Amino acid sequence: MATILIVEDDEVIAEFMGAVLEKENHKVLLSHSALEGLSTFRMWSVDLILLDLGLPDLDGMEILKKIRETSQIPVIIISARDHEMNKVDALDLGADDYITKPFGTPELLARIRTALRHAALAGETKDTVKQIINGDLCIDIEHHTVSKKGKEIHLTPNEYKIIQILGENMGKVLTHSYISQKVWGPYSNESRTLRVNMSNIRKKIEDNPVEPEYITTEIGIGYRMLEN
Repeated sequence: MATILIVEDDEVIAEFMGAVLEKENHKVLLSHSALEGLSTFRMWSVDLILLDLGLPDLDGMEILKKIRETSQIPVIIISARDHEMNKVDALDLGADDYITKPFGTPELLARIRTALRHAALAGETKDTVKQIINGDLCIDIEHHTVSKKGKEIHLTPNEYKIIQILGENMGKVLTHSYISQKVWGPYSNESRTLRVNMSNIRKKIEDNPVEPEYITTEIGIGYRMLEN
C-alpha cells in the first residue's frame, strides 16, 4: 500500500482517480490547487504524486520544480496537454512519467506500479544492485556485460552505457537529451548518434527489432525500457 497525493483541480477526475486507487488499497490525499498540493506534500509522508499541469493558481511545471528541489519522490504528470514538448519539458524537469487525458484505469495503475517499483530500485545502493534482470535479458553492472538467455551480447562501450541507463530506469521514459548527456557529457546533443546506437542495440537484443519487446520509442520524446 502506498500513500498517493493527487493534485488535480477537476474534482470529478480527482474523485475518480481517488476511488480507483482506494480500491487498490492505496491511501489517497486530494488537493485541488497548486498551493494546497505543495502544503500537503510538505506535511505528509507521500510515496507518489499524480500532478496535473493546468492548475488554477500555479502551473504544474512550477510545482514539479519545487518538489525536485527537495525530493526525488515519483511524480506522474496527468494532463490534457499532449504536445511533445510539454512531455519533454516535464520529463527533463524530473517527472517519472506522463499520462495524457483521457486515460484508462489499467494504464493509470500500470504506470503507478512501475513508478513505485522504480523508486524502490533507486532506493537500493549501486553496490547492492549487481544485476538487472528483465525477462531473458541480464544487465551485469559489476562486469559491464549484457546477456540474453545466458548468452553474452557484444556491445560497444556506448551501447552498454545506454542499455544500463535504460535498465536502471526501467519503465521510465528517458528523453533524448537526458540519455545523450549521461553518455556523451552534460553539454552534448547527440540525438542522431543516439538513434544509430539504439538501432544497433535493438538488432542485438531484440528477436524482432521492428516490434521491440525490451526498448520502445516514445515518438518525439525518447525511449523506455519495458518490463518483461
